Amino acid sequence: MHVVVVYESMYGNTHTIAGAIGRGFEAAGDEVMVVPVHEADRALVDGADLLVVGGPTHAHSMSRESTRQSAVEMAAKPDSGLTLDEDAEGDGLREWFEATGRSGTAAAAFDTRISMAPILTGRASKAITKQLRHHGYDVVVEPESFLVTKDNHLEPGEEARAEAWGTSVSAAVRDIAASRS
Repeated sequence: MHVVVVYESMYGNTHTIAGAIGRGFEAAGDEVMVVPVHEADRALVDGADLLVVGGPTHAHSMSRESTRQSAVEMAAKPDSGLTLDEDAEGDGLREWFEATGRSGTAAAAFDTRISMAPILTGRASKAITKQLRHHGYDVVVEPESFLVTKDNHLEPGEEARAEAWGTSVSAAVRDIAASRS
């Protein structure tokens, strides 16, 4: 199976999770490309058997231009301890979805969010799932969140959990395909 993992990342946590998810698919025997949102052109997405899309949770949902700009400004503050991901600046998932056409490809969504109750933080993965469905993708699993500390570090074990999630999504897609045969 050819899998494309598209991610948006501001401080690197979502980038790290996307890479771990990709390793999970590779462990399942899949061919995987993990790409930042600005490299996910239509040809790349159209060639996938499965599209996995993830981003950080900003203001209870997917990032906006204003929340991305705020993240850049926070990283620029002295003693912030924040470092922008190499692919942080530019358009995010909202803009990417606006430019994306319709597809019938299988898909899944994930996010990173602060380690608190979802009612308090929101979940970008829910909005990503909604966008995927709106664009005709067949969402094959429930969206998943990976947790970040208040100090902007992945919670212990989240990278391994992301890898295991990638492997389990691969198995779910294979099971769906087998049941349709």
